[in-house]
Amino acid sequence: MKPLTQLIKEKPAIGWILFLATVVVVFVLGLLASTIVERRAEAVFVYTPEVKHSQFEPRNEVWGQNFPREHQSFLQTEDTTFRSMFNGSATIDMLEVDPRLVVLWAGYSFSRDYDQARGHMHAIEDIRNILRTGAPMNGEGNMQPNTCWTCKGPDVPRLMNEIGVAEFYKGNWEDKGHEIVNPIGCADCHDAETMNLRISRPALIEAFERQGKDITRASHQEMRSLVCAQCHVEYYFNKKRYEGVQYLTFPWDNGHSVEAMEKYYDDMEFADWTHQLSRAPMLKAQHPGYEIYSTGVHASRGVSCADCHMPYMSEGGQKFTDHHIQSPLNNVHNSCQVCHREETEKLVNDVNERHKRVIESRDNLEKQIVSAHVEAKAAWDKGATNEQMNDILTGIRHAQWRWDYSAASHGASFHSPVETSRVIASGMDIIQDTRLKLARVLADLGHNEAIPYPDISTKAKAQVFIGLDMKKLKQEKQQFLDEIVPTWDKKATEREATYETTQL
Repeated sequence: MKPLTQLIKEKPAIGWILFLATVVVVFVLGLLASTIVERRAEAVFVYTPEVKHSQFEPRNEVWGQNFPREHQSFLQTEDTTFRSMFNGSATIDMLEVDPRLVVLWAGYSFSRDYDQARGHMHAIEDIRNILRTGAPMNGEGNMQPNTCWTCKGPDVPRLMNEIGVAEFYKGNWEDKGHEIVNPIGCADCHDAETMNLRISRPALIEAFERQGKDITRASHQEMRSLVCAQCHVEYYFNKKRYEGVQYLTFPWDNGHSVEAMEKYYDDMEFADWTHQLSRAPMLKAQHPGYEIYSTGVHASRGVSCADCHMPYMSEGGQKFTDHHIQSPLNNVHNSCQVCHREETEKLVNDVNERHKRVIESRDNLEKQIVSAHVEAKAAWDKGATNEQMNDILTGIRHAQWRWDYSAASHGASFHSPVETSRVIASGMDIIQDTRLKLARVLADLGHNEAIPYPDISTKAKAQVFIGLDMKKLKQEKQQFLDEIVPTWDKKATEREATYETTQL
């Protein structure tokens, strides 16, 4: 083979080709090096800390000084203008939309007030305002425990660190009202030093440990769902772990399914309340969003909660996670269309159709359960015995648990329509069998006619039907908001004035 120099002498074009190729390679390498240097410079500019604060700094605006883009997007969770076909960020009075709920929760605080949750910025305001938290005044103990504050903001890990977890759960809801004033935010999910995702609520860690799992081994992608699972899960208040403490616990020891958690509750004979009409020992599903999501196609393909509800976005050449946590239907371009190439209208229509079909079945189950409660009351009124009613009350409990599991998990009919439909179908089987048993009991008691369905066509009528004095409850709540809440805010302002941050 001839030397390269001789080839160039014989064919000068080869030399020019090599020269031009070298110039192109050098140019590309230079451009790459320039881009790397530029990106590093931008990263230093964007993420240069302005202040130094502790892990337990609860004020989101302090964290926001170091991460202004993320903080500015987080502030948008205050917006309440978006409304989809079934949900959104606006306040929706669910009892007004569906008065049957009042009867399903008769004897429980949810029959008083149940509004669709708004964005994270409203967490403190909403828990103060809802009738479910009562109107604790004049030293009277509240019906809710301090545990109800657990998911409401970064003051919670601060307090748990200061006084201990069990001590935090101890006492009544109003005891910590002046302490928990900052809405859900940065310290709930991030490490102050590295900004890595972290678990700040012990219930999730403890649930993993009881299953023999180490949550610290979770991948970054898994953490982008697990930080949500700290709160968007089924839970209950365990009164047996520590005396006088309602300890927040996830019922996952047997698994995540509706049957596994039902067995957990049945084995320990746990009930959230006794139903006012049927006397059934009831279970109230909280919001098992993580459990339902885990059974869906998105979870099986490694899509996290944040991928859809907090998608990446770009601003000024900088890529960051959008902290405007919201329905993906209000951000289809950055959420759905990253993977799905269909038009926006088609994607939204597909979501709505899934919801409509599942909710139609759920509504049918709901009507059956309302009838069962009313029929059970009639049976008691006619002299039914505990022996006659035991299996019937268990059936009502199990059927409503399935209904609530599918209803309380916001977005369940999209996150996992197959599993949600299965749960609803099993609930329908249970309640139909239960109503047949009820009919036999009523017949044995000499009643062979259908029990009239109550007139619960409006929230007001339904609340009158179960005996709620809503005027009194609302007046008490307003007095509480006018007289007690301002004292909480004043104490909080005085306390936070003593917090120290270091300007860098």
